[in-house]
Amino acid sequence: MSKNEEKQKPEEQVEQTDETQQSEELNSEQQVASLTEQLDAAQKDAESQKDAALRAKAEADNIRRRAEREVSNASKFALERFAKEILAVVDSLEKALETKADDDAQQAMHEGISLTHKLFLDTLKKFNIEQVSPLGESFDPALHEAMVMQESEEHEPNSVMMVVQTGYQLNGRLIRPARVIVAKGKVASIDEKA
Repeated sequence: MSKNEEKQKPEEQVEQTDETQQSEELNSEQQVASLTEQLDAAQKDAESQKDAALRAKAEADNIRRRAEREVSNASKFALERFAKEILAVVDSLEKALETKADDDAQQAMHEGISLTHKLFLDTLKKFNIEQVSPLGESFDPALHEAMVMQESEEHEPNSVMMVVQTGYQLNGRLIRPARVIVAKGKVASIDEKA
């Protein structure tokens, strides 16, 4: 080998090294870009999966709470149909109590009916069935059913002046409104002569 050849070799080696380095730099830049894209895609996918998991958890929580509420209401209001049916018996006992006892036999029967009525009401109370008897209270359409409105000077306007049929609530839910007669104020008479 001559000296010229030896001189060219290191230059060629430098050129080859520069080209190799440039090629490696391009390769590593491409790899970095590719890895960055893959990382971004993986992060987006992870966010999407996290969002889906959070939604699924929230939906499961909602279903659980709804089921608990339905079970609670089912046990709380299971007696509603039975209570509505048994109220007819209570109404019959109340009607029987309205009659007057003339002799001792009727008086004894009246007392028996009265005790049976009290026992029925106490039993209903044990199962959270409460009476709605609004005599003298202001009329509430959510709890009362107005049968008639009558003029009255003795009662406040829009107040219950008589209870025709007692209403009932089961655990705070109305199962039968109280049927009432509502007082209305006196209507001013019109002087036709004037």
